Amino acid sequence: MNKEREHDGLQALGRKTEYRQDYAPEVLESFVNKHPDNDYWVKFNCPEFTSLCPITGQPDFAEIIIRYIPAERMVESKSLKLYLFSFRNHGDFHEDCVNIIMKDLIRLMQPKYIEVIGLFTPRGGISIHPYANYGQPGTKYEQMAEYRMMNHDMK
Repeated sequence: MNKEREHDGLQALGRKTEYRQDYAPEVLESFVNKHPDNDYWVKFNCPEFTSLCPITGQPDFAEIIIRYIPAERMVESKSLKLYLFSFRNHGDFHEDCVNIIMKDLIRLMQPKYIEVIGLFTPRGGISIHPYANYGQPGTKYEQMAEYRMMNHDMK
């Protein structure tokens, strides 16, 4: 394993993948951002997200899009993949999944700004596309979050 990754305390990267069968925020790992003074976007796209309807137990399918501007820490991508996979047998409404993902990532990295979009496939002839965002309070990123919330477009 890369010495730098060992120093960061990363566990998932470079090891055999073990998939959790339950909601597992503890699998999320972060590492030091080498450019904390720069504002730049990091975007993750998960086109095969699945969770369960908490009422019927039927599977829900979505594309989850995560965009953030990192501060001191960044999410490690393999751990994010394992985390998102842990929703596979988790029962929550679409809106809850998007907000839970965002809040878990905020706890992990304290980003300057983050947004999470869920593009859920239609169920009963209707699709749901929840959007949640956050900007660090008292900064330009809080203002950015307010602006993007009022002006976001899912099309």
